[in-house]
Amino acid sequence: MRKYEVMFIVRPMEEEATNQVIDKFLKLIEKNGGTVDKEDRWGKRQLAYEIKDCTEGYYDLLYVTAEPACMDEADRVFKITDGVLKHMIVRSEGPAAEAEAAEAPAAE
Repeated sequence: MRKYEVMFIVRPMEEEATNQVIDKFLKLIEKNGGTVDKEDRWGKRQLAYEIKDCTEGYYDLLYVTAEPACMDEADRVFKITDGVLKHMIVRSEGPAAEAEAAEAPAAE
């Protein structure tokens, strides 16, 4: 299991529709064997530049523990979901990742 940070921007919609898009990804991650350690909803923000005819977006940041296959599936679904303007999945390099690397045998 690896630690990831998942940031995505949802198209400005009604609050209920925005929550449905976010819940879709929370359930997708859990369905594929991952866990959402923490969720940080930043809320509606002004975009630096126009994306798909939108000047605002709803930002959400997830801290996830999952296998790479789970994140591959999440990436695929982010790409085909109309409500998502942008997304980014980054492997976290925090203290937990460093401890995990120390436990792994060194490659020769």
